[in-house]
Order: sequence, then structure tokens, then C-alpha cells
Amino acid sequence: MTFQITLVLAILGIAVVLFVTEKIRVDVVALMVLISLAMTGLVTPSEALSGFSNLAVITVWAVFILSGGLFRTGIADIIGRQVLRLTGKNEVRLLVVIMLTTSLLSSFMNDIGVAALLLPVVINIARKTGIPPSKLLMPLAFAALLGGLNTLIGTPPNILVSEALREAGLPPFEFFDYTPVGVTLTISGIAFMALVGRHLLPSRDVAKSVREQNGSELVNVFDLQERLFLLSLPPDRMPPEPITLAESRIGSILDINVLGIVRTGETLLAPHPKTPLKPGDKFIVAGRTDRINEFGNRQELLVEESNLAIQTLASAGLEVAELAFPPNSPLLGQNLKQIDFRRRFGVLVLAIWRDGIPVRSNVDNLPLETGDILLVQGLRDHVENLRKDPEFLVSNIARTDAYKLDERLMTVRVPPESSLAGKSLAQSRLSEVFDLTVLGILRDGETFLMPSAEETLRADDYLLVKGRPENLVSNRWLEALKVDPLGTPSLSALESDDVGLVEALLSPYSQLAGKTLNELHFREKYGLNVLALWREGRIWRGNLRNVGLRIGDSLLLHGPRQMTRVLGRERDFIVLAEEAQEPPRIEKAPVAVIIMVAMLTTVILEVIPLALAALIGVTLMILTGCLTMDEAYGYIEWKAVFLIAGMLPLGIAMERSGAALFLAEAMVELIGGLGPLAVLAGLYILAALASQVMPNPAVAVLLAPIALNTAANIGVSPYPLMMAIALSASAAFLSPVGHSANVLIMGPGGYRFSDYLRVGAPLTLVTLLVTLLFLPIFWPF
Repeated sequence: MTFQITLVLAILGIAVVLFVTEKIRVDVVALMVLISLAMTGLVTPSEALSGFSNLAVITVWAVFILSGGLFRTGIADIIGRQVLRLTGKNEVRLLVVIMLTTSLLSSFMNDIGVAALLLPVVINIARKTGIPPSKLLMPLAFAALLGGLNTLIGTPPNILVSEALREAGLPPFEFFDYTPVGVTLTISGIAFMALVGRHLLPSRDVAKSVREQNGSELVNVFDLQERLFLLSLPPDRMPPEPITLAESRIGSILDINVLGIVRTGETLLAPHPKTPLKPGDKFIVAGRTDRINEFGNRQELLVEESNLAIQTLASAGLEVAELAFPPNSPLLGQNLKQIDFRRRFGVLVLAIWRDGIPVRSNVDNLPLETGDILLVQGLRDHVENLRKDPEFLVSNIARTDAYKLDERLMTVRVPPESSLAGKSLAQSRLSEVFDLTVLGILRDGETFLMPSAEETLRADDYLLVKGRPENLVSNRWLEALKVDPLGTPSLSALESDDVGLVEALLSPYSQLAGKTLNELHFREKYGLNVLALWREGRIWRGNLRNVGLRIGDSLLLHGPRQMTRVLGRERDFIVLAEEAQEPPRIEKAPVAVIIMVAMLTTVILEVIPLALAALIGVTLMILTGCLTMDEAYGYIEWKAVFLIAGMLPLGIAMERSGAALFLAEAMVELIGGLGPLAVLAGLYILAALASQVMPNPAVAVLLAPIALNTAANIGVSPYPLMMAIALSASAAFLSPVGHSANVLIMGPGGYRFSDYLRVGAPLTLVTLLVTLLFLPIFWPF
């Protein structure tokens, strides 16, 4: 083994570990691989960047856009809905039709897009027929994967393997070369699911849908009944001054969702934050009763007598400064939470000077405007960095007296009985509950300035905070709230003609992964309460504001139906209600069909290469109004594009260094003596297992050179081995993380990891046996 082979295999091994652990995004891992290959001299700089101009990469992103054009014009939607309406209520017939329809669409369109498109349709059919969604959604996802095997553009591995043949000086696969084996696998997979697989599927509906006596259906309650209760407040305990629901901060203080207000015998569902509270109001809420008792029985913070001046903090190792923004600053229009100002720049914003008036409360949620001046505090090094940053205009002298902050600075103590003891600053929610900003912690004679959000509070800690003393007592009237044991609301009380429950998923096209609901200002933007979140078989119902979202997360929402339709028009979310879907451009459907048919015809007749034909199709889709340019960009899975472009140089390095030959010889030595069929089986199994923990485009890129060298070593045609790589790389049935389509249906189907293994393992065995039986017939050795 040469040094170059060792180096390539080391880079490959590290990449595989990073793919499996998911500590770093897969596209970033691919870029790290690209850089490593170039810096070690395994490939030239131009070869390292060649993936971005590779025909396969261009074809992949162009196909994403073409699929988006078919979705946006409603073609796939029309086909899916019309076909599925013919199924009736027979479960077997419904499963077969769903899988046939899905596989047909995913033969020509992006498989994850097909799954996302048909997901609300299938959910609606499940509700109407009474069949648990878990019986239909896994067949939907598996059919999307199987359908991708049928044509050259069905899935990225097909394109990548074909391009690998071209670069090796061999004729590539044509458009329908995959069809004979792909269709055979698809039919076999559908037959397995109809005859055997459906019995292995769980009969589970995470929504636990309930039909009331009047026949109306309440969807997706996520075990909500046990979290529903009624809060009552004696009329004489209302705050002295009139306040709105938002001003009461009842939701943030008690960590509950107010779903309705019962007033004089009538119920106001999904009340607006500006709804004024009146004596005698009762609140329909979702949450935990122990939070109510905890709030009423404990004194969380005690105000200490202390004359804390801002100059004291400045002299203790911190600096106070004023900063302004240039007129064209990209930060204008955002609030401090959205900017993540403290973590990003290492300073606290104490106040904002606006229109000649200091704003000292709720500054984190205030959108920044032109002319705003921020009074900030931080370590001297951090403030000095701000002075060097062209994004800011920092003054050398801060007019601290003008802000009158001394009257807002105070010292509070955490008493031993406080529930805050043992919680981190982030968990304490002091900013949300009391509008307090912690500037420092005094503990055992030491002062900790600018504490991190992970700092744990202890009993008898003294906190240096910015806020108003009255905030610690202004909401003590909430202590009088009592849980009404006889007033537990029924599920039917949550819905009306104008308000309802709905489920929504974070779309695979979303750019919001990793963001919290708090950072997105979800409640303020959409007017919808998030009551629960389903993720990987687990229901989350507490502190949802601070949970980072993931692709495939299923959210239970409650609010005005009008706002769910607004959410349904956002590309970041898939709302599982047909009435909430964005209306397609039906009038453009014939144009999109003509463009797609013309593109396929030129490719099949070999008039124009696939990559160029796809680009022409994309351009025509945009010029004819089937898609806007912004929508076209939105339909591209950029993560997949960068992943493929970053990994392609590794294929070059494996071939040039001899690593591919080395691995191929090892495989031949291990199983080559058993014949080409055994080698074919070995490659199929290797690719199928790798695709469960690695992105399937990466699997195709890595195994294609090994398959080519193995074929040369045993003296057989490379085509059956290369096709086996493409087919098995997309056969990601064993785990939810194997493919985005599996992740997408996990929440609505209520699936657990074991469900995929129980159904996917025998299906993988079926596809392996069918491949071994039929692939050599269509593509002889």
C-alpha cells in the first residue's frame, strides 16, 4: 500500500465517520474532503473544483428545478389526487395505488418532492377512510425510492453512475436503460408491501384522532387531552390596571399556551395577543399544572438593597460604548434575537436611543431602525472588535447618564427555595418572565461578568441585572389562578368554523433547520400556537420555544384557519390539510407538460445531451412563467449539489492513487472466487448498507470506481456492477436517516426506528434477490 493510497483511505475514513456521526453537515464534510484533497496534492486545484462544472452536477440541479416546475403547475398534484380518488376504502387496493402513483411520479421527478407533495393527500385519505396513517406513509416513502430506480433522472445516483462510465471512456447509461430492472424492482416492492409488508407496519396514529358524536374529526391531538385544563381567576384578583393577554405574559411566565378565553358563557378561541382581559375570565390552556403550583408557591427572586451604578460594571473589566449603524446595514429591520447579537458580537445591549428617547425595556424584540443608537456593554476586547468592524459606528464616549440606567440596575438574590436554583440562565427564562438581563453573578465573594447562557444558578447567588423591580411583583396576581377540576375542556372545544388544529412539517426545502420557534417569532408572524412536536418517535410538549427545529419535525398547531392557509404558502412548511395548500398555476400545466415531453424526447432520441436538454427545459419553464427564478432556486437541494460536487474529486483521487484498484483487489480476493454473481451481491449489499448512514450520492461516487476496477479484475462487463451500485444506493429502507423521504414521513406516521428495520430489512432482501435474478438477464456479465 503506497503513501498516497493510505492518505486517500484516511480522508475517506474520516469522511465516513463524519457522515455517520452527523456532527458536521454533510455538505460541509464534502467541502472539507475537497479542500483536503487539494491541499495534500492528491488532486490539482482545477480537479478539486471540477465537481461544480461536472455534467452530473448540472443535470442534478436542473432536474430539481424541472421537478419543481411540474409541482408548481399542479401536474403531479392532479395525477396524484385523481388516481387516489379511485381507490375506495380497501386498504390493500389503496396501498397498491399509492405506491404505483408515487413510483410513476418519482420516475421523472425528485423523489423527496413527490413524497412531500403526496403526503397531505395521503393523510387526508387516511382520515376519511379511518386507516391509520402509519399503514400508508411508509409505503409512500418506499415507493418514492423505488420509483427513482426507473429512469436516468429518477435519482442522483443514477446520473452519477452514468457519468462515471462516461469519464471512464465507456458509453453511459441511456435514459431508459434503468427501466427494465427498475420496474421489476418496483413491482416486486409493491407486491411485497401488499402481501407481507403491510402486516409488519404498525397500526399507529400519533394523532389519536377522535370522532365526536356529531361526526366531526379532530386531528392530531398528540395526547393533548392530558395537557388541557381550565384556569380560573377570582374577579377581585385582577391586576389594578387593564392589561391585554400579551401584557399579562401568562403564557411565557407559566410556560403554557392559552387556547381560548371563556367569558360570560362564550368561548373566544385562539385569542389575539391584544385581547383585553376582564374580570371573571377563564382560560383554556395546554400545559402542565405543576408549573401553576410552582409559580404560586415559591418566591423566585428577592430584590436586595444595592446602589449599583453602571460605572461600577465598567470599572470591573467591562466597557460601555455607544454604536450606530450605517444606513445600508443588513442588520436593520431585524431584532437582537434574530441577529443573535450577544453570541455573535460578545456584548450586551443595555438600551436603545431612538427619536431622542431611551428605550430600556424589551429591547431584544425591538426591530432595529435607521438612526438607532445602541448602548452596549462587554469585555474591552469585544468592544474594541466592534470599533474595527465596518458594520458599526462606535463612539469613544458613551453618554451613560442620558439613558438613566442607574434606576434600572439592581441586585437580586436567588433564595434557597427558588425553583431557579440548579437551572442554567437559559432555562431560567428570566428575560421572558421578568424582562431581566443578567450582567453578572456575585458568588462566594467573586464576580462573574457576562455569564454564558449555560451558567448554572445556585442558591444565594446575587445577580446583577438590568430591569425594573416592579416586574418581579407586577404579575404576582397570577398566583391566584387555580385549576378548575370540574372544567376540563373537551377536545371539541378547541375547534370551530374559524379556528382549528392542524399538523405541519418542516419541509425538506426549508432553510430554518436549527432555528428555534423563539428565533423565528413563529407566534407573532403566523398567529398560531405550537402545542406539541413529534420527533423520532417522541412527543415534545414543554419549552418548545427554545427547541431547535429539524427537517421532518411534525408540529401540532392551533389557531385561525386563515393563518394556517398563510403558513401553507410558505415553502419552509408542509401543512397537512388540503385547504391550506398553495393553489398551483393550473393554467401553466399544459406548457410544463410540453416542455417536459420535448426535453425527454430530445434526450431519448439522442438529439441533445441530457445536461443541455435539462438546462433548456429549466430556461423555458422560467420564461413561460411555470416558475419564477426565485422559486427555481428554492427547489434546488443545494445540500445535495454541494455534497456531490465536493465528493466527486475523491473519486478522481481514488482512481489516480490506486486506492480504487486496491479496494477492488481486496474484494476480488475476498469473494471473487465465488463468481461474478457473488461480487454483484457483495457490491449491492455494501452500497445498501452504506446508504443507511451516508448520503446516497456519496455512496455512488465512492463505489463507482471500485465497481469499475472490480469488473476489470474479474474480466466481466462493468455495466451490471455499476447498475447494481446505482440501484442499491437508493434502496435506503432500513432506517429513517437513510433518505429524506423516510425522515419526512416519520412524524406524521408516528414511526420509530425499529419500524423501518422491521419492514425495511425484508424489503431490502427482496430487492437484492430480484436484482440478482433479473439484472444479469438484462445486463449480462
